[in-house]
Amino acid sequence: MKNLQLLIALILGLTAYPALAKEKLTVLTAFHEEVVSRFETAFEQQNPDIDLQILWRMPHDAQPYLSQPQQGGVDVYWSAAQQNFNVLKQQGAWQKLGIDRSGLADRLGAMPLSDPEGTFCVSEMAGYGFAVNPAYLQKHGLPLPKTWLDLADARYQGHLALPVPSKVGFAPMMIDSVLRQYGWEQGWAVLAGIAANARLVESGATFITDIIGSGERGIGPAIDFFTASAIANGAPLQFVYPEPTAYSPAHVAITAASQHTEAARRFVSFVLSDSGQKILFHPDIRKLPARPGVYKDKPDGYFDPFAASAEHPVVYDPNGAIQRLALNNALFDRLFSDHLQRLQNLWLGLRKQEQHADAAKAARLLKLRQLLTAPPIAAAKAQEPELQKLFARRANDTQAEAEAKSLEQAWAKDIEQRYAEAEKLLLELER
Repeated sequence: MKNLQLLIALILGLTAYPALAKEKLTVLTAFHEEVVSRFETAFEQQNPDIDLQILWRMPHDAQPYLSQPQQGGVDVYWSAAQQNFNVLKQQGAWQKLGIDRSGLADRLGAMPLSDPEGTFCVSEMAGYGFAVNPAYLQKHGLPLPKTWLDLADARYQGHLALPVPSKVGFAPMMIDSVLRQYGWEQGWAVLAGIAANARLVESGATFITDIIGSGERGIGPAIDFFTASAIANGAPLQFVYPEPTAYSPAHVAITAASQHTEAARRFVSFVLSDSGQKILFHPDIRKLPARPGVYKDKPDGYFDPFAASAEHPVVYDPNGAIQRLALNNALFDRLFSDHLQRLQNLWLGLRKQEQHADAAKAARLLKLRQLLTAPPIAAAKAQEPELQKLFARRANDTQAEAEAKSLEQAWAKDIEQRYAEAEKLLLELER
């Protein structure tokens, strides 16, 4: 009897030991459950001694949460909120990753894939581009666009849906990428031409794909995985990555306060490993891996950003964009959102006149185009850190909001005068 009791005790002890021995690792993220659950399952299968605890916080909540004492008990932060990584780094929130980076690229064209100090790195990417309805394009005899400049062409007038960056979450960095690619003045000229062709959309990202999928419009700037999700749900869409493509990267970091550093490194290493990166190919996720080597096993037709950048090098570095986004949003609204119908009428008139231009009209047509495309502030002014910080602070600072509004009123007055001058000039040209 005593031997039987000892045997039972031994069996119970052995079965209880793995549960007692598991090390808890807390990961804070905003990624959807269908993404995280696949990584969680695969990681725990390879690391049965670690119990992964997922804590969901949206980006605006994550930053104060990670600023708590002991960083709220979080070990790993994994998110697409790039600003949080930069701001928290300045607060000393991260420790060096200390992982083996063999097989990982340091850059994708102009875009860094790792923090210079090694405290966080890119785990995956999403690409900006165009959701298109091929049947719509065929019906209207329109070519497939290849670049942002293509979308400013007169033949696309009335065929686009353009997200407003102050209203649609993914759009600010996308709009900034156009300004970076073409330069400040030319970038706003390209955006003006696109706005002249577009319905402005203020709803969420999925609404762009609804508009294009329904055939209401034929092309809409979007982000790849939103479009992929719509396609998976039956939308008659195609996604075009422009030449060159800009990307929104997600990052992963280990907190400075983590008491489970080795387990955290194992998790980060798994996310960046071949097996972890290939999870991103899953039809329910469809993100772009940050490890170049896994693309040899990509599904048919899957986009490879490293191959694309070899042909059309990436020129956009989102690291330099964060402070300027709020300023861009304000300029976009004052230039386009506040005057859309008026702007489109002026562009329609300009394009008609340009079709039948002669030498006598050339100088006035150039002047008219300049009136419709010039931003109200110069590139040097837009790069001033204090101006960028002012607009970045306005949402949470009443004094900054008052100063920003005052500047916007001055811009609005300048824009109103320019558009009025453009209308007068167009009337002269039409006589």
